[in-house]
Amino acid sequence: MNLLRSIFEFGIVLSVLKISIMLSVLALGMQATFADATCMFRNPRDLGRAILAMNVVMPVLAILLAVTFNLDPAVKIALVSLAVSPVPPFFPKKGAKAGGSESYSVGLLVATAVLAIAVIPITMLIFERLADVPLQMAPRSVAALVLTSVLVPLVIGIALAAVAPKFAERFAKPIGTLASILLVLIVAPIFLTSIRTVLSLIGNGTLLSFGVFALAGYFVGDLMGRPKFEKRRVLALATSSRHPAIAVTIAHANFPQQRLVVPAIILYLIVSGIVTGLASRRKPQRIAPAQPEKRMAA
Repeated sequence: MNLLRSIFEFGIVLSVLKISIMLSVLALGMQATFADATCMFRNPRDLGRAILAMNVVMPVLAILLAVTFNLDPAVKIALVSLAVSPVPPFFPKKGAKAGGSESYSVGLLVATAVLAIAVIPITMLIFERLADVPLQMAPRSVAALVLTSVLVPLVIGIALAAVAPKFAERFAKPIGTLASILLVLIVAPIFLTSIRTVLSLIGNGTLLSFGVFALAGYFVGDLMGRPKFEKRRVLALATSSRHPAIAVTIAHANFPQQRLVVPAIILYLIVSGIVTGLASRRKPQRIAPAQPEKRMAA
């Protein structure tokens, strides 16, 4: 009975989380353009640098951390799941607040989501061979998740902005606010009820490994995004921030019996938020006072 109840509760939590994400991406799309969404694919060099930072360096680092420290299995699963996940849907706003290019942020969100369909299964296969741990995530499952949570709502939002700009301008902010409220309503109870479980994971190098993963991600992204300040900040945050819903889905698909993974991912989000918040306070000198890039259409 308890098992059925926890599965039911997990299903509700995941469903509400997905709805919140879809609304957030819809609101984002209502303030963007198709040029924003495809900018990374029109700049192969930027796309290659992002792939190297997010899909090569970070998975390798996750393996090294999992092997080096005597971590709880849930923490190892969380690291692997986070390392292969794309950027979160709320990321473009975070990147813009940090002084990054909004167009580049939206393009990176789209590019990582599209590439995740191939990147996640391939990377997990490599993890399986190296760590001798059964891991699997069919491309079809990843595609369905990416399409429903990122690409479809983003395209709908962009289309609305194109054909009904006044409607998009009026309702983008309320929809984004509703998405944020849903996220708080679903995340806050989870955090409050699982805070003891989250704290129980601290030790055996957990905080250190999460801190190293987040900080290394920030500086790897900053390095790969150079020389432009606007791209450095965005890629730095993207490399250390990952899509929590996709990470949870990957972990649950492979280890449904491991109930500590969600608290571990919550703990990483806290550590990552603190680490990247402190790191982004640095004020790197701009290379040149170039004209600001085009902002997303309202």
